[in-house]
Amino acid sequence: MKLLRNRELRITLLLHGALTVIASATAWGFDPRAGVGVLALCGAFLLIHWIVTARRYRNLSDLSTRIDRILHGDRELFPLGCEEGELSILQSEIGKMVLRMKEQQEILQQDKVTLANAIADISHQIRTPLTSLNLLVSLLSEDDLTDERRKALTREVYELLSRIDRLITALLKMSKLDAGTVQLKQEKISLTELAKGAASPLSIPLDLHNVTMTISGDGEFYGDIAWTEEALGNILKNCIEHTPDGGVIEVCADETALYSELIIRDNGRGIAKEDLPHVFERFYKGKNSDEKSFGIGLSLAKTIITAQNGTIRAENRREGGAQFTIRFFKGIV
Repeated sequence: MKLLRNRELRITLLLHGALTVIASATAWGFDPRAGVGVLALCGAFLLIHWIVTARRYRNLSDLSTRIDRILHGDRELFPLGCEEGELSILQSEIGKMVLRMKEQQEILQQDKVTLANAIADISHQIRTPLTSLNLLVSLLSEDDLTDERRKALTREVYELLSRIDRLITALLKMSKLDAGTVQLKQEKISLTELAKGAASPLSIPLDLHNVTMTISGDGEFYGDIAWTEEALGNILKNCIEHTPDGGVIEVCADETALYSELIIRDNGRGIAKEDLPHVFERFYKGKNSDEKSFGIGLSLAKTIITAQNGTIRAENRREGGAQFTIRFFKGIV
Protein backbone atom coordinates (compact mmCIF):
# COMPACT_ATOMS: atom_id res chain seq x y z
CA MET A 1 0.00 0.00 0.00
CA LYS A 2 1.10 3.57 -0.69
CA LEU A 3 0.73 4.60 2.95
CA LEU A 4 3.24 1.97 4.06
CA ARG A 5 5.90 3.62 1.89
CA ASN A 6 6.07 6.36 4.53
CA ARG A 7 8.82 5.56 7.04
CA GLU A 8 7.18 7.63 9.77
CA LEU A 9 3.91 5.74 9.37
CA ARG A 10 5.68 2.33 9.42
CA ILE A 11 7.42 3.20 12.68
CA THR A 12 4.13 4.41 14.20
CA LEU A 13 2.32 1.20 13.23
CA LEU A 14 5.20 -0.90 14.60
CA LEU A 15 5.08 0.93 17.94
CA HIS A 16 1.30 0.66 18.12
CA GLY A 17 1.50 -3.06 17.33
CA ALA A 18 4.15 -3.64 19.98
CA LEU A 19 2.14 -1.74 22.61
CA THR A 20 -1.00 -3.69 21.64
CA VAL A 21 0.79 -7.04 22.10
CA ILE A 22 2.31 -5.97 25.43
CA ALA A 23 -0.95 -4.55 26.79
CA SER A 24 -3.01 -7.56 25.63
CA ALA A 25 -0.50 -10.06 27.06
CA THR A 26 -0.40 -8.24 30.39
CA ALA A 27 -4.20 -8.09 30.62
CA TRP A 28 -4.46 -11.79 29.59
CA GLY A 29 -2.27 -12.67 32.57
CA PHE A 30 -4.86 -11.21 34.93
CA ASP A 31 -7.97 -12.31 33.03
CA PRO A 32 -8.36 -13.75 29.52
CA ARG A 33 -11.50 -11.68 28.98
CA ALA A 34 -9.59 -8.52 29.91
CA GLY A 35 -6.90 -9.49 27.42
CA VAL A 36 -9.49 -9.86 24.65
CA GLY A 37 -11.04 -6.48 25.62
CA VAL A 38 -7.67 -4.71 25.57
CA LEU A 39 -6.86 -6.30 22.21
CA ALA A 40 -10.19 -5.17 20.76
CA LEU A 41 -9.78 -1.64 22.16
CA CYS A 42 -6.24 -1.32 20.83
CA GLY A 43 -7.39 -2.64 17.46
CA ALA A 44 -10.16 -0.02 17.34
CA PHE A 45 -7.74 2.78 18.18
CA LEU A 46 -5.34 1.47 15.54
CA LEU A 47 -8.13 1.35 12.92
CA ILE A 48 -9.27 4.89 13.73
CA HIS A 49 -5.68 6.14 13.54
CA TRP A 50 -5.25 4.38 10.19
CA ILE A 51 -8.43 5.94 8.72
CA VAL A 52 -7.57 9.46 9.93
CA THR A 53 -3.98 9.17 8.72
CA ALA A 54 -5.08 7.79 5.35
CA ARG A 55 -7.48 10.70 4.89
CA ARG A 56 -4.80 13.27 5.82
CA TYR A 57 -2.27 11.76 3.44
CA ARG A 58 -4.88 11.65 0.69
CA ASN A 59 -5.56 15.37 1.17
CA LEU A 60 -1.81 16.07 1.13
CA SER A 61 -1.49 14.07 -2.06
CA ASP A 62 -4.31 16.05 -3.69
CA LEU A 63 -2.67 19.29 -2.56
CA SER A 64 0.68 18.19 -4.00
CA THR A 65 -0.95 17.19 -7.29
CA ARG A 66 -2.71 20.54 -7.58
CA ILE A 67 0.51 22.44 -6.89
CA ASP A 68 2.25 20.38 -9.58
CA ARG A 69 -0.49 21.25 -12.10
CA ILE A 70 -0.19 24.94 -11.26
CA LEU A 71 3.58 24.79 -11.72
CA HIS A 72 3.00 23.29 -15.16
CA GLY A 73 0.68 26.06 -16.32
CA ASP A 74 -2.75 25.19 -14.92
CA ARG A 75 -4.54 28.48 -14.13
CA GLU A 76 -7.05 26.93 -11.74
CA LEU A 77 -6.81 28.43 -8.26
CA PHE A 78 -7.30 26.64 -4.97
CA PRO A 79 -10.94 26.47 -3.84
CA LEU A 80 -11.73 28.46 -0.73
CA GLY A 81 -12.35 26.00 2.12
CA CYS A 82 -14.28 26.68 5.30
CA GLU A 83 -12.85 23.88 7.42
CA GLU A 84 -10.63 24.32 10.45
CA GLY A 85 -7.31 22.62 10.97
CA GLU A 86 -3.66 22.97 10.07
CA LEU A 87 -4.11 21.38 6.65
CA SER A 88 -6.87 23.83 5.73
CA ILE A 89 -4.71 26.71 6.92
CA LEU A 90 -1.83 25.41 4.81
CA GLN A 91 -4.08 25.12 1.75
CA SER A 92 -5.38 28.65 2.33
CA GLU A 93 -1.89 30.12 2.64
CA ILE A 94 -0.68 28.28 -0.48
CA GLY A 95 -3.76 29.58 -2.32
CA LYS A 96 -2.87 33.14 -1.32
CA MET A 97 0.71 32.60 -2.46
CA VAL A 98 -0.42 31.22 -5.82
CA LEU A 99 -2.80 34.16 -6.30
CA ARG A 100 -0.01 36.63 -5.51
CA MET A 101 2.36 34.86 -7.90
CA LYS A 102 -0.24 34.99 -10.67
CA GLU A 103 -0.76 38.69 -10.05
CA GLN A 104 2.99 39.29 -10.21
CA GLN A 105 3.19 37.25 -13.41
CA GLU A 106 0.45 39.36 -14.99
CA ILE A 107 2.17 42.56 -13.87
CA LEU A 108 5.49 41.40 -15.32
CA GLN A 109 3.79 40.48 -18.58
CA GLN A 110 2.13 43.88 -18.72
CA ASP A 111 5.46 45.54 -17.94
CA LYS A 112 7.00 43.71 -20.89
CA VAL A 113 4.27 45.00 -23.19
CA THR A 114 4.63 48.52 -21.79
CA LEU A 115 8.41 48.38 -22.20
CA ALA A 116 8.11 47.17 -25.78
CA ASN A 117 5.64 49.96 -26.60
CA ALA A 118 7.84 52.54 -24.86
CA ILE A 119 10.91 51.42 -26.80
CA ALA A 120 8.95 51.62 -30.05
CA ASP A 121 7.69 55.13 -29.19
CA ILE A 122 11.15 56.32 -28.12
CA SER A 123 12.67 54.90 -31.28
CA HIS A 124 10.10 56.73 -33.37
CA GLN A 125 10.59 60.01 -31.47
CA ILE A 126 14.38 59.93 -31.83
CA ARG A 127 14.48 58.61 -35.39
CA THR A 128 12.73 61.68 -36.83
CA PRO A 129 15.28 64.31 -35.65
CA LEU A 130 18.16 61.91 -36.37
CA THR A 131 16.98 61.57 -39.95
CA SER A 132 16.86 65.34 -40.27
CA LEU A 133 20.33 65.59 -38.74
CA ASN A 134 21.74 63.16 -41.28
CA LEU A 135 20.24 65.22 -44.07
CA LEU A 136 21.58 68.50 -42.64
CA VAL A 137 25.07 67.02 -42.17
CA SER A 138 25.11 65.88 -45.78
CA LEU A 139 24.08 69.39 -46.87
CA LEU A 140 26.78 70.97 -44.72
CA SER A 141 29.43 68.84 -46.40
CA GLU A 142 28.73 70.45 -49.78
CA ASP A 143 31.51 72.76 -51.01
CA ASP A 144 29.38 75.37 -52.78
CA LEU A 145 27.39 76.46 -49.69
CA THR A 146 27.24 80.17 -48.96
CA ASP A 147 28.08 81.41 -45.48
CA GLU A 148 24.46 82.42 -44.81
CA ARG A 149 23.17 79.00 -45.87
CA ARG A 150 25.82 77.25 -43.77
CA LYS A 151 24.86 79.33 -40.69
CA ALA A 152 21.16 78.56 -41.20
CA LEU A 153 21.85 74.83 -41.48
CA THR A 154 24.08 74.97 -38.40
CA ARG A 155 21.28 76.64 -36.41
CA GLU A 156 18.91 73.88 -37.47
CA VAL A 157 21.44 71.25 -36.34
CA TYR A 158 21.75 72.89 -32.93
CA GLU A 159 17.97 73.08 -32.62
CA LEU A 160 17.55 69.39 -33.44
CA LEU A 161 20.30 68.43 -31.00
CA SER A 162 18.56 70.49 -28.32
CA ARG A 163 15.29 68.69 -29.04
CA ILE A 164 16.97 65.30 -28.69
CA ASP A 165 18.59 66.43 -25.44
CA ARG A 166 15.25 67.59 -24.02
CA LEU A 167 13.59 64.35 -25.07
CA ILE A 168 16.28 62.16 -23.50
CA THR A 169 16.15 64.22 -20.27
CA ALA A 170 12.38 63.84 -20.04
CA LEU A 171 12.56 60.11 -20.80
CA LEU A 172 15.21 59.58 -18.12
CA LYS A 173 13.00 61.33 -15.58
CA MET A 174 10.01 59.21 -16.53
CA SER A 175 12.04 55.99 -16.44
CA LYS A 176 13.27 56.81 -12.93
CA LEU A 177 9.72 57.43 -11.75
CA ASP A 178 8.41 54.28 -13.44
CA ALA A 179 11.19 52.18 -11.90
CA GLY A 180 10.51 53.61 -8.44
CA THR A 181 14.12 54.71 -7.96
CA VAL A 182 13.16 58.30 -7.12
CA GLN A 183 12.82 59.01 -3.41
CA LEU A 184 10.20 61.75 -3.26
CA LYS A 185 10.71 64.05 -0.29
CA GLN A 186 8.12 65.37 2.13
CA GLU A 187 8.69 69.11 2.31
CA LYS A 188 6.37 71.88 3.42
CA ILE A 189 5.75 74.93 1.22
CA SER A 190 2.87 77.26 0.49
CA LEU A 191 0.93 76.50 -2.68
CA THR A 192 1.48 80.02 -4.03
CA GLU A 193 5.25 79.74 -3.54
CA LEU A 194 5.13 76.36 -5.28
CA ALA A 195 3.31 77.89 -8.25
CA LYS A 196 5.73 80.84 -8.38
CA GLY A 197 8.69 78.48 -8.38
CA ALA A 198 7.20 76.53 -11.29
CA ALA A 199 6.45 79.73 -13.23
CA SER A 200 9.86 81.34 -12.65
CA PRO A 201 11.69 79.61 -15.58
CA LEU A 202 8.80 80.54 -17.90
CA SER A 203 9.18 84.31 -17.70
CA ILE A 204 10.73 84.57 -21.16
CA PRO A 205 8.06 82.45 -22.95
CA LEU A 206 5.38 84.51 -21.13
CA ASP A 207 6.94 87.75 -22.42
CA LEU A 208 7.38 86.40 -25.95
CA HIS A 209 3.71 85.37 -26.10
CA ASN A 210 2.56 88.48 -24.21
CA VAL A 211 0.68 86.25 -21.76
CA THR A 212 -0.17 87.41 -18.24
CA MET A 213 -0.05 84.92 -15.34
CA THR A 214 -1.81 85.51 -12.03
CA ILE A 215 -1.33 83.43 -8.86
CA SER A 216 -3.85 83.71 -6.03
CA GLY A 217 -5.19 81.83 -3.02
CA ASP A 218 -3.46 80.20 -0.09
CA GLY A 219 -2.80 76.81 1.46
CA GLU A 220 0.14 74.51 2.02
CA PHE A 221 1.64 71.55 0.20
CA TYR A 222 3.53 68.59 1.64
CA GLY A 223 5.65 66.78 -0.95
CA ASP A 224 8.71 66.95 -3.15
CA ILE A 225 9.07 70.60 -4.16
CA ALA A 226 11.52 70.14 -7.06
CA TRP A 227 9.61 67.34 -8.77
CA THR A 228 6.24 69.03 -8.23
CA GLU A 229 7.56 72.27 -9.73
CA GLU A 230 8.65 70.18 -12.72
CA ALA A 231 5.08 68.85 -13.07
CA LEU A 232 3.46 72.28 -12.72
CA GLY A 233 5.98 73.78 -15.13
CA ASN A 234 5.01 71.26 -17.83
CA ILE A 235 1.33 72.12 -17.36
CA LEU A 236 2.01 75.85 -17.48
CA LYS A 237 4.12 75.44 -20.63
CA ASN A 238 1.24 73.60 -22.25
CA CYS A 239 -1.12 76.45 -21.32
CA ILE A 240 1.31 79.06 -22.71
CA GLU A 241 1.56 77.19 -26.03
CA HIS A 242 -2.23 77.15 -26.40
CA THR A 243 -2.97 80.68 -25.18
CA PRO A 244 -3.07 83.49 -27.79
CA ASP A 245 -1.04 86.68 -27.46
CA GLY A 246 -2.50 88.90 -24.79
CA GLY A 247 -4.10 85.96 -23.03
CA VAL A 248 -4.28 85.23 -19.32
CA ILE A 249 -3.31 82.17 -17.27
CA GLU A 250 -4.75 81.91 -13.76
CA VAL A 251 -3.38 79.73 -10.96
CA CYS A 252 -5.71 79.42 -7.95
CA ALA A 253 -4.59 77.70 -4.74
CA ASP A 254 -6.78 76.30 -1.99
CA GLU A 255 -6.55 73.86 0.92
CA THR A 256 -9.24 71.80 2.64
CA ALA A 257 -9.21 69.21 5.38
CA LEU A 258 -8.87 66.49 2.72
CA TYR A 259 -6.53 67.89 0.08
CA SER A 260 -4.41 70.75 -1.24
CA GLU A 261 -5.63 72.00 -4.61
CA LEU A 262 -4.21 73.95 -7.53
CA ILE A 263 -6.45 75.01 -10.43
CA ILE A 264 -4.74 76.25 -13.61
CA ARG A 265 -6.90 78.02 -16.19
CA ASP A 266 -6.21 79.66 -19.52
CA ASN A 267 -8.38 81.47 -22.06
CA GLY A 268 -6.96 79.80 -25.14
CA ARG A 269 -8.49 77.43 -27.67
CA GLY A 270 -9.16 74.70 -25.15
CA ILE A 271 -8.70 70.99 -25.71
CA ALA A 272 -10.37 69.23 -28.62
CA LYS A 273 -13.17 66.94 -27.48
CA GLU A 274 -11.56 63.87 -29.03
CA ASP A 275 -8.23 64.70 -27.33
CA LEU A 276 -9.57 65.08 -23.79
CA PRO A 277 -9.44 61.34 -22.87
CA HIS A 278 -5.83 61.08 -24.11
CA VAL A 279 -4.08 64.29 -23.02
CA PHE A 280 -2.10 62.51 -20.28
CA GLU A 281 -1.04 59.56 -22.43
CA ARG A 282 2.65 59.25 -23.19
CA PHE A 283 3.68 60.58 -26.63
CA TYR A 284 0.09 61.58 -27.43
CA LYS A 285 -0.14 64.75 -29.49
CA GLY A 286 -3.47 66.47 -30.02
CA LYS A 287 -4.50 68.08 -33.24
CA ASN A 288 -3.75 71.55 -31.81
CA SER A 289 -0.31 70.57 -30.51
CA ASP A 290 2.89 72.27 -31.57
CA GLU A 291 4.79 70.35 -34.25
CA LYS A 292 7.91 70.47 -32.03
CA SER A 293 6.06 68.95 -29.08
CA PHE A 294 6.97 65.42 -27.96
CA GLY A 295 3.66 64.69 -26.25
CA ILE A 296 5.47 63.82 -23.02
CA GLY A 297 5.12 66.86 -20.74
CA LEU A 298 1.60 66.23 -19.45
CA SER A 299 2.29 62.52 -19.07
CA LEU A 300 5.36 63.30 -16.94
CA ALA A 301 3.29 65.75 -14.88
CA LYS A 302 0.63 63.14 -14.17
CA THR A 303 3.27 60.55 -13.19
CA ILE A 304 4.82 62.96 -10.68
CA ILE A 305 1.46 64.01 -9.23
CA THR A 306 0.03 60.50 -8.85
CA ALA A 307 3.29 59.35 -7.21
CA GLN A 308 2.50 61.83 -4.41
CA ASN A 309 -1.04 60.62 -3.73
CA GLY A 310 -2.47 63.21 -6.10
CA THR A 311 -4.89 63.43 -8.99
CA ILE A 312 -5.07 65.65 -12.07
CA ARG A 313 -8.06 66.32 -14.31
CA ALA A 314 -8.24 68.23 -17.58
CA GLU A 315 -11.42 69.84 -18.91
CA ASN A 316 -12.66 72.72 -21.01
CA ARG A 317 -14.14 75.87 -19.48
CA ARG A 318 -17.53 77.19 -20.50
CA GLU A 319 -15.97 80.63 -20.95
CA GLY A 320 -13.37 79.15 -23.30
CA GLY A 321 -9.97 77.71 -22.60
CA ALA A 322 -8.66 74.74 -20.68
CA GLN A 323 -8.59 73.99 -16.97
CA PHE A 324 -6.34 71.59 -15.04
CA THR A 325 -7.37 70.63 -11.51
CA ILE A 326 -4.66 69.16 -9.30
CA ARG A 327 -5.38 67.73 -5.85
CA PHE A 328 -2.87 66.33 -3.39
CA PHE A 329 -4.76 64.27 -0.82
CA LYS A 330 -3.64 64.24 2.78
CA GLY A 331 -4.45 60.57 3.24
CA ILE A 332 -5.17 57.42 1.26
CA VAL A 333 -8.56 57.72 -0.44
